Amino acid sequence: MSSRPPAEAAAPLEGATDRTPVEDADVCVVGAGPAGGLVADRLAGEGYEVVILEAGPRFSAEDRLARQERAIRPAYDRPDVWDGDPERDAHSASGEWFYPLNQTRVKGVGGTTLHWQGMVMRLHEDDFNSQSARGVGVDWPIEYEDLRPYYAQAERELGVAGADDNPFAPPREEPHPMPPFPPSYSDSLFAEACDELGIAMHSVPNARNSEGYDGRSACVGYGTCEPVCPSGAKYDATVHVERAEEKGATVIDRAPVQRLEHDAAGETLEAAVYATPDGEEYRQEADAFVIACGGVETPRLLLLSESPEHPEGLANSSGLVGRFFMDHLFAGVDGVLDEPTRQNHVGFMTSECHQFYDEADEEVGPFKLEFFNYAGPSPVGMALSGNEWGDSLLERIRSEYGTHVGMGALVEQLPREDSYVALDPETTDDHGNPVPDVHWNVGDRALRTIERANEVQERILEELGAEITGRVGPENTGPAFHHMGTTRMGDDPAESVVGPDLRTHDLENCWIASSSVFPTGGAMNPTLTIAALALKAAEDVLATLS
Repeated sequence: MSSRPPAEAAAPLEGATDRTPVEDADVCVVGAGPAGGLVADRLAGEGYEVVILEAGPRFSAEDRLARQERAIRPAYDRPDVWDGDPERDAHSASGEWFYPLNQTRVKGVGGTTLHWQGMVMRLHEDDFNSQSARGVGVDWPIEYEDLRPYYAQAERELGVAGADDNPFAPPREEPHPMPPFPPSYSDSLFAEACDELGIAMHSVPNARNSEGYDGRSACVGYGTCEPVCPSGAKYDATVHVERAEEKGATVIDRAPVQRLEHDAAGETLEAAVYATPDGEEYRQEADAFVIACGGVETPRLLLLSESPEHPEGLANSSGLVGRFFMDHLFAGVDGVLDEPTRQNHVGFMTSECHQFYDEADEEVGPFKLEFFNYAGPSPVGMALSGNEWGDSLLERIRSEYGTHVGMGALVEQLPREDSYVALDPETTDDHGNPVPDVHWNVGDRALRTIERANEVQERILEELGAEITGRVGPENTGPAFHHMGTTRMGDDPAESVVGPDLRTHDLENCWIASSSVFPTGGAMNPTLTIAALALKAAEDVLATLS
């Protein structure tokens, strides 16, 4: 008898077996995550023949409850929830800081939005002008005002629940599509302490339905939002991938692109060469290509596509493909109160604080504070993690559950040329290709920012009367798994990979829609900015094709 729990029944959806190329395709999109889904939906809606190539499988919505069961059982690690494959997803980590790439990435239709938490903030205005405003990093080639209309479109497309109660946020042009989720009970406890300290709390914009929206139900409170939402109330990119299919797009899953091929002059892409589960390789030709593989696989694909005309990899005349890899770092403080906190009743955050964000300068970076609704163990986790049963387990739950509080923070990492994604030829994937090597280095400014965030967090918990029981500081911080910066955007082809229109400088029919184009990362969750940039890229592709 297997020791595996019954959640093993969950399996990828087989879907269509025809994985041959689409004839006369106008656009080939590589990657079926949020950027690829939005681009494909927009282009297919204008009548263009669009094909999406996705390295991973298509998952059945009917299996999400089984995947939820995996998520709460200790026998399964995080990558198991969405069928991570150690050989397919092999990687290296050669930097000063170990980077656990597979801990939260998902290969499949929907991409990382299948497991994400769903927080969607706009970058602040100074994030686009880091060098000018803060004296560090670089300035983006676009301003907040340039991206502002695309932010509004992205909020409508994803479905965002939020309020205009954040006095520190950049200016808005219209309300969020849905009202915000109300503050949790533990938020009310934090609010009392923050009021005493003069610290402002405000709502979190969430890409989950606070009411019925876009044919999807309101959140029903499963509480396992990260890594799986069984109800579909939290947005994931299958929404736009399926919408694109309804408009005529073709999705070819389990079709990892091996390389991109160009014309004789090396100026125009001609085909994406992809493999299929039966061992065949095909060439998908198209007039335009949009690379939407994320901040790690996008540079990897460009580097794998080297040729005599592009010996250092495609779109890499600057030598910067893969360079300036960034992530957000985490800072946190946990504590225990001698009263109920109702933690783990809500699986996502409902309150945050941007009050200290725009104080950033050369020494200390921007950070946002998060008030956790899920600190401490859950009753299910306690029951499944030990050997206690019956009255003994009940007594343990009564004494240890429901009195925890916790705070987190996201902290900016500056772009560094010695933090990069490269190829590791000594380790290969299931197709014999060099795997990505994430060489991650952080920098002292980020560590000082973590210390500053910890100071504020400890002040709040102490004002709350909590006994501090844990701290994630500079010595034990880790990544938020927001991969950014490896094909940076800029005006100068010698200093960047893509222009402000997201088209590569070197290839006239290739666009990159990804967090990889971020010149700097700020300290906001990146998905809304990814979505806004994807819509901007789609607009330029349309203008080129028309």
